[in-house]
Amino acid sequence: MRQADITRNTLETQITVRINLDGTGQGKLDTGVPFLDHMLDQIVRHGLIDLDVVARGDLHIDAHHTVEDVGITLGQAFAKAIGDKKGLRRYGHAYVPLDEALSRVVVDLSGRPGLEYNIDFTRARIGDFDVDLTREFFQGFVNHALVTLHIDNLRGINAHHQCETVFKAFARALRAATERDERAAGQMPSTKGSL
Repeated sequence: MRQADITRNTLETQITVRINLDGTGQGKLDTGVPFLDHMLDQIVRHGLIDLDVVARGDLHIDAHHTVEDVGITLGQAFAKAIGDKKGLRRYGHAYVPLDEALSRVVVDLSGRPGLEYNIDFTRARIGDFDVDLTREFFQGFVNHALVTLHIDNLRGINAHHQCETVFKAFARALRAATERDERAAGQMPSTKGSL
């Protein structure tokens, strides 16, 4: 089973992440940021990843440190769980609509952190959630998961729909990239011989 447990404690946040990449879409999410929990649930459901996240952060300041550090800790857990990447598809992509919104996410388990992020949110907040934190979450994830991630919201009017399509597409793309490729069993999906 490709799974990992990571605990990350700083003066700003205390976070524990448990991940199982071969799960069935079960999750326990308690970050103190309800909208983030809702987005993490998209990863669980649409990625078929079992994910438990407990986070305590300095929310009396704002949600920035909590959201970013959850991304970091999730990235660390993902990197540990994915293993040597032999026999995996490596690449994944997904287009996901939600009413008027449409997003595309492409992921490469490259071993190199890279984020191309193109979301023009139609408003600055979704409830109490600052939409700028979406980028912080994904930047923290790619820096520690060591993946290349391209995120494009192609259209949307409702900011909630824009963000939700991104997280759903991310989940689907990650699921595709981490699937085992029976035709490449035991092979490293790189001409370099390592990722």
